[in-house]
Parts: sequence; structure tokens; C-alpha cells
Amino acid sequence: MFSSIGWGEIFVLGMLALIIFGPERLPGLAKDAAKALKQIRETAQGARNQLKSELGPEFADVDLESLNPRTFVRKHLLEGIDDDPFADDDEPLTTGRSVAVKAQKPLAEGEPAPYDVDAT
Repeated sequence: MFSSIGWGEIFVLGMLALIIFGPERLPGLAKDAAKALKQIRETAQGARNQLKSELGPEFADVDLESLNPRTFVRKHLLEGIDDDPFADDDEPLTTGRSVAVKAQKPLAEGEPAPYDVDAT
């Protein structure tokens, strides 16, 4: 959760909170923040449960975490080429402008060129 914040920054934020709110009010504010966070989590869980019950049994196995935009981007854009389960290790990869492409073997004499019916 705090991967981009170091211990020094956390310490400075704690000291600022102590100076701004004072030692008398700080425990009460922390308690209120914890209650609010708990209520938000319960509301989110209730929304997930309601969504699953409204969609019915055919969508019971849908993983809602996979629909998170961060998870989607990480899974589909940030994974390396080495993670590709369809890549053959014995075929070399040649890099184009921005995408790595498998090298194609030349056609045999008299062999028709491949084409995609859906693309033409």
C-alpha cells in the first residue's frame, strides 16, 4: 500500500499530524478514521455481494478483481514477452517498430500465400 512512500515520509506526516491536531485529538481522529475505513470496506463488500446475487448463478464465477483497471493493464500490457505461453523457444523473435514478431519461414515453391478471410 505504501510502496512509493518511505519511512522518512511517514515519520514527517505523523509529526505534522501531531503538530496540527495535537496529542489530545489525534487518538480520536485515528479511531474515527478506522471506523470510516471499516464502513467503506463493508459497503464495498455489500455492493459486491449484491452484484453477484443480481447477476445470477451464471456469473457466479466472474472474478471481479480481474475487472480492476490496474489489474487489466498490468496483465495485458505490462507482462513481458517471456510470459507468453504460446511462444516457442526454438523460433527466434525479430523486433519490429514496437512489437516483437515471430520470424516467418519462406513459402515453398508453388505454395499459396496465407490470408485471413475475416480481414479481406
